[in-house]
Amino acid sequence: MQKQFDLSGKTALVTGCNTGLGQAMAVALAQAGCDVVGVNRSEPTETTKHVAATGRTFFDVRADLSDKTAIPKAFEEALAATGHLDILVNNAGIIRREDAVEFSEEDWDAVMNLNIRSLFFLSQLVAKQFIKQGWGGKIINIASMLSYQGGVRVPSYTASKSAVLGLTKALANEWAKHNINVNAIAPGYMETNNTQALRADVDRNKAILERIPAERWGTPEDIAGPCVFLASEASAYVHGFTLAVDGGWLAR
Repeated sequence: MQKQFDLSGKTALVTGCNTGLGQAMAVALAQAGCDVVGVNRSEPTETTKHVAATGRTFFDVRADLSDKTAIPKAFEEALAATGHLDILVNNAGIIRREDAVEFSEEDWDAVMNLNIRSLFFLSQLVAKQFIKQGWGGKIINIASMLSYQGGVRVPSYTASKSAVLGLTKALANEWAKHNINVNAIAPGYMETNNTQALRADVDRNKAILERIPAERWGTPEDIAGPCVFLASEASAYVHGFTLAVDGGWLAR
C-alpha cells in the first residue's frame, strides 16, 4: 500500500503555489517523491525552500495565466525543464467581492479568465502530453464549497468554481480511456489569503465556525493528503470526482 502513494520519479506541475493551498500541495507532492514545476506570477521563495528541503527539485516558471498567450509558453517552459509531466494541479485562482447588482465586467472577466479558462486550456495541453507519453497522468482541479452553493457577493467566483466541478466530470468522461484521471478537490473554509476578510469579520467568522462540525477553519496542510492521494496510483480508479475537504460543512 505504501508503494501506491509513492510518487518517486514523477513530475508535478502546480499553478499558484507561492503561498497557501498551492504551496502545501506542492510541498506534499515533493515529500511523496515528485519534482515540482511551480507556475506563479511572483517569486515562490518559500515554496522553493520547502521543496528543496525534501531533496526534490523545484523549477520556477513565471506566468500570468489569465493572459491566454502565457499558457502555452508556461507549458513549454515546464516541459523543457523536466522532459516529462505526470501530474497537473490547477490551483491558480482569484476572487472578487461585490454585490451582484454592482459587479463589473472587468471583475467578471478577470475571475473567469484565470479560474476556468486557463484551467481548461492548460489541462488540454497537459492531456495531449500525457497521451503522447503513453502512460497517462493525473489532473487535479481545485474547486470550492461554492461549486455546490451560491455564496454572497462573489458571482464570478461561484460561476467559475461551479464550472470547475462540471468540467472535471466532462474531461474525465473523455480522457479516462487514456489512463488520465481527472478529479478535483473542493476545499472548505480555509485559512488563506482569499478568506482573510471573512475571518476578520467577527459575525461572519462566528457563523461559519458554528456550521463546521470540525469546529475550526481548515489549514493548507489539510489539503496535502487528499492531493497526494489523487496524484498517486491509490486513486487509479477514481475519475470525475470532486472530493470535499471541508470539516463536514456540506454534511451539516
